Amino acid sequence: MTTFLLSVHVLAAIIAVGPVTVAASMFAPAVRSALREPDPRAEGMVSTLHRICNVYAAIGIVVPILGLATAMSMGVVGDPWLVASIVLTGIAALVLAMVVLPSQQQLIEQVRTSPGSAVSTTRVAVTSGLFSLLWTVVTVLMIARPGSTTGV
Repeated sequence: MTTFLLSVHVLAAIIAVGPVTVAASMFAPAVRSALREPDPRAEGMVSTLHRICNVYAAIGIVVPILGLATAMSMGVVGDPWLVASIVLTGIAALVLAMVVLPSQQQLIEQVRTSPGSAVSTTRVAVTSGLFSLLWTVVTVLMIARPGSTTGV
């Protein structure tokens, strides 16, 4: 059962978190491009990237649930590497839900209402980068599992 849970957890992370990470990192440059050269296709690209982030963020909720089930199956729930991963996953989720997605929505409105205007995309770019960094650290912790004795 552990192998099955671990496999599904990893697949869910790749399928759900991967697209959010990529779309979020593409969002700020797409907004800058849409504002520089107003075009319905550019506005559509920005909206699509935001929709990808929203949909896959919702799907991504299954990743920590499967991760917790896997950890329980492996008997590592209290291990420091797992606790750190859980905390960082929570922070990543908060950054995405409280900053990245709302900032994207605000920028979409500016692209729609003020084409050709100068807008700062720094906040969404930096927080998207932070989100990606947090997931990178979680991934490394999941692979390296410092201090683990499970041998998996």
